[in-house]
Order: sequence, then structure tokens, then C-alpha cells
Amino acid sequence: MSSLSPTGAVAPPGGTIHRPAAALAELLAGNRRFVSRQPIHGHDVTAAAATASGDQRPHAVVIGCIDSRVPLEAIFDQTFGSICVVRSGAHVLDHAVIGSVEFAVHQLNVPLVVVLGHERCGAVTSTVEALRNGQRPGGSLAYLVNQIAPAVAEVGVHDPQVVPLATRRHTARSVAALRAEEKLVGPVAAGEVDVVGAIYDLASGEVTLL
Repeated sequence: MSSLSPTGAVAPPGGTIHRPAAALAELLAGNRRFVSRQPIHGHDVTAAAATASGDQRPHAVVIGCIDSRVPLEAIFDQTFGSICVVRSGAHVLDHAVIGSVEFAVHQLNVPLVVVLGHERCGAVTSTVEALRNGQRPGGSLAYLVNQIAPAVAEVGVHDPQVVPLATRRHTARSVAALRAEEKLVGPVAAGEVDVVGAIYDLASGEVTLL
């Protein structure tokens, strides 16, 4: 993994970013501002009003966990109209999540998809516990566990670092799955869209690319 050390100008909302690398640079620059306690976007209502008219032109779609400690616009220091956000437990992919990503890519011309895992993920921890005791939950929660379980199995359920390692593996698997999606594989191959994975550290606030 490589720690983020972004440089470059802050991009205002409004469709000025069209390439994956530029979109990623803006997110990483925003995360550096966030970590250094120098954010420039306070999510003021005037910013909302400024983007209310006209078409939205975000430069990235970020898929993250539902964890309340991981507010995606804040940790990337992005304002209204800058990014699309899709959230599910441990950023598990399903038809709704994938369809939302495809909409952002094809209808909003978003050049970058970021899959963001985070340290101490409760859904990953619950999956590890379920596999260890052999008692998976019922209901729709079982879907989350079943989707995370392959990453846990690849690491090994009894590995002392299974939760952080499985979180990274699960994130990487999600990136690979999105890159292979029928409606995304073409734009990715053409270099028009990139799909990247990253991990958020709850304590430091830093985002690190996989």
C-alpha cells in the first residue's frame, strides 16, 4: 500500500474534472486537508443553494460503509455536487449498489469509483465471529456475512490480524468485482474510468490506497 501524498489545486464542483487521475488527486488532496485540520468545505447551506440549479457534475463516486464514524464527504473534504456516495454495510456490493455506480459512470460521466473500507469494521468483525462459532445470522444480515466471508476465508479465520487483513482483502475483491462488471469493463479498459480501493483509519483520519 502507498500512503497518500496528494498535490494539486482544489477543484470546484461543476464538471471541471474528466479524467480518473485528476479526480483521484482531488480526493487525496481533500483528505490531506482533512487530516491537517485545514478543510475548506464547511457544508454551508449557501453551497447547497449554489448547486441546486443546473445539472450535477460530480467527479467521483465513493462506495463506503454505513459506519457513522466514516462521513465520506467530510473525510475527503468535498462540497455539494462533488461526489456521489453509496453506502452499505462493509461496502458490500448488491444490484442496487452496482446499479448506482453504473448510473454515476454512464449518466453523470463520473471518471472515478472509490471503494473505501475502514479500520475496525463491525461488519467484518461480525463475519469473523460468525465463521469462528459456526453460527451465521438470519435474515438479510446473512447476506452481508455471506458476501464478506470469502475475504475472511482467504486470510484465515484464526489469523491474529484477520479483521484488518480481511477488510483489505474484501475491499480489493470489491474493486475487482466492479472492474469486471459488464457496463464498467469497457470504460475501465479505455482509461475513461478507474476503480480504486482504499482504507480509512478511524484514529488518524487518513485514507491509504491499496
